[in-house]
Amino acid sequence: MIAKPLLFFQERNDEVQKAIEKADTLIEAMKWIREHRGKTTVIKIGGSLMDNKVAMMHLLLDAVFMETVGMRPVIVHGGGKAISQAMSDAGIEPRFIQGRRFTDAPSLEIVRNVLACQIPKMLVDEIISYGGQAKAFAEFDHSTILYGKKSTIPDENGEPIDLGFVGTVTRVDTDAITKAGDQGFIPIIPSYTLMDDGSGQGLNVNADIAATKVAKALKADKLVFVSEVNGVRKDPDDPNSMISALTVKEAKDLLGSGSIVGGMIPKIQSCLETIESGVDKIHIINGQIRHSLLMEIFTSQGVGTLIQQKK
Repeated sequence: MIAKPLLFFQERNDEVQKAIEKADTLIEAMKWIREHRGKTTVIKIGGSLMDNKVAMMHLLLDAVFMETVGMRPVIVHGGGKAISQAMSDAGIEPRFIQGRRFTDAPSLEIVRNVLACQIPKMLVDEIISYGGQAKAFAEFDHSTILYGKKSTIPDENGEPIDLGFVGTVTRVDTDAITKAGDQGFIPIIPSYTLMDDGSGQGLNVNADIAATKVAKALKADKLVFVSEVNGVRKDPDDPNSMISALTVKEAKDLLGSGSIVGGMIPKIQSCLETIESGVDKIHIINGQIRHSLLMEIFTSQGVGTLIQQKK
């Protein structure tokens, strides 16, 4: 006869303990919420994550939470995987030069449709379904805010290689982004620009570069690169060798030593350039970890690599 009341009280105690733990988490987050309230965080989401619906759900929920507590998240996204699939469906063979996608006229039309129409509309719809508000600065909403010029890469002799309709960002309409944030919207910005000469010609832009340019122009407090990599590693093949924090000098030393390889090289180079332009902190995190964005920003230990001028 006594077992049931004892079981009830045990269950009740377990519920209270869970509630206390949740409250403790909120108290820990309060410090960081107050510190970052009103400040801009640019979040670059890699196209490789777009197919992971669970990861995207948690990332967008994190962004909605950030805006709800007074932060100003801005999302810049890529879409390489979806673009390659759409090109394959259209019978177009993707062509890469030194790891950069060559973009001819038929390819650019696919890039425009996927990157500047389909993906931003999907992100806006998802954010709205989670109780937030979002505004896409993309062609489907007739409000592109990135402008640029064509870019080339050097060959082994230093001669320029034409990549077709590929460019870099030269101007960001910061007023439009700021106005959207003032109205409670999360800005969604695809890595797609229009030529800065008024011609209306579109250009495909590397998403890391686009995010860097946006963070610089907004003088953002933070820039967060979200991908399928859990941060900077001493050994690229060993996830357990992740470095939790780096100064600018330490990051430069790693680049010089050859420890950083592959696609992480231009990412780190962009990080260093962005910090030197005035963005205080840059985070590299794995978006496949549930609520990695919130854990990196609102907890003491974080889950990725933080790069800053000094510790």
